Amino acid sequence: MERYKFIEGVTSDVMFEAYGRTLKDVFANAAEALFSVMCRIEAVEPSEEKRIEVDADSVDDLMVNWLQSLIAAVDIDGMFFSKFRITEIGDTHLVAFVSGEPVSMEKGKTVVKAVTYHQYNFEKTTEGYKVRVSLDI
Repeated sequence: MERYKFIEGVTSDVMFEAYGRTLKDVFANAAEALFSVMCRIEAVEPSEEKRIEVDADSVDDLMVNWLQSLIAAVDIDGMFFSKFRITEIGDTHLVAFVSGEPVSMEKGKTVVKAVTYHQYNFEKTTEGYKVRVSLDI
C-alpha cells in the first residue's frame, strides 16, 4: 500500500493524499508527506525526540491540528522531523513522539506556512484511511 502521493496541477499550494490501514498509520504518513515537502526528509537524522499532544473536536480537525502543530514545531523548536511514532490516538486526541534534528539550510526545501481546508478530505476506506491535504507555501 502506498503511504502518500502528491497531486499534480496545483499552483500556489502543494497537495497530497496520505493513506494508512490504521489511524496511527495515516497520521504518521501524512506527517512524513508534510516533511518531505519541507525538507530532504531522507537526510534528517532522528537524533532528538519531542513529545507532541494534540486535541480537536473531530478526527478531521485532529489531522489538521496535528499537521499545524508539526509546522509550528519547526518554527518554535527549529527542528526538522523524519520519524513519527503515534502512541495514543482517538477521534479527538493524539499523543506522538517525533524525532529529528535542528533545521539546516542544506536540508531545507520549501517553507510551509499552513495547512488549509482547500479540497481537504478525511475518509475511512475499505483499506483503512485516506486524507487529502493542501499546504499553503
